[in-house]
Amino acid sequence: MKKIIDKIYLFLIFIFLYAPIFVLIVFSFNNSKLRGSWAGFTLKWYKNLLNDPAILSSLWTTIIVAVVATIISTIVGTFAAIAINELRGVKKDLILDINYLPVINPDIVTAVALMGFFGLINMQMGYRTMILSHVVFCIPYVILSILPKLSQLDKNTLEAALDLGATPFYAIRYVVIPQIKPAILTGALMAFTLSIDDFAISFFNTGQGVSNLSITIYSMARKGINPSINAISTLMLVALLILLVIINKRSENQNINKEQEV
Repeated sequence: MKKIIDKIYLFLIFIFLYAPIFVLIVFSFNNSKLRGSWAGFTLKWYKNLLNDPAILSSLWTTIIVAVVATIISTIVGTFAAIAINELRGVKKDLILDINYLPVINPDIVTAVALMGFFGLINMQMGYRTMILSHVVFCIPYVILSILPKLSQLDKNTLEAALDLGATPFYAIRYVVIPQIKPAILTGALMAFTLSIDDFAISFFNTGQGVSNLSITIYSMARKGINPSINAISTLMLVALLILLVIINKRSENQNINKEQEV
């Protein structure tokens, strides 16, 4: 009886989590603008999407900002995590506490703080400020994704490489990084997802003429959501699922190859 109740409980949780996504996908094919009624199957919202310059421009901005922020935050976060992992005692605890601050803080606090900082240094709001704010926002998550994997590594491996004449950078590049690639990839995916999803950081640190998808959707919400938003959300969801399947398949193949080598 307990197993049946557990399964029902789990099923209800999944329904609660994924029902809104299912509704979004279904209504992206709805022939009516009204979200509460079904008027037949259509692909016109996908066609309209290709002819909507505002949505396409905001999507392009979202992708550019997310890709650039992911690359920078992953590189900086990886080397920062390696450095933090080598620290001991009070210094390590202090830096970890500082790293937790942007994670614990509400997004709105970080967004306003960054806006004030950019104003203090007289940096013109636009692409640069949005990208920099996303980088600052994503780096702590990358660090937290990589640190657990670093703590599992055999420290003697790095020391052995240094004893054999490798420079610190060479040892990190060819000894440490290959062993933590899965964690780096996880951190990059998290940074990319957070960057695409974020609204508050983007809203407070953008400039005139620079609008990503979340800001565009917020602007539309006051007049009524364009059903094309359902279409683009569906396409992004499908693209993300395909990416996750490819990454998981690649990881499985790597594990199989390692087992065969052993």
